[in-house]
Amino acid sequence: MANPLKFVQEVRSETSKVTWPTRNEVAVTTVMVFILATLAAIFFFIADQILSWLVSLLLGLAN
Repeated sequence: MANPLKFVQEVRSETSKVTWPTRNEVAVTTVMVFILATLAAIFFFIADQILSWLVSLLLGLAN
């Protein structure tokens, strides 16, 4: 069975090796994610509207 104290020491040792992002990097990345998510939502909305219109046209449901 592993020693819990040794495990915690190893976790702390590995955590100290991590290169943590700066506050600015986190902010820029967050803004980029929101922008790209918005662009993806707009793209899929437009694609869905076009496909919906085409299917309605093909099935003769359009007025």
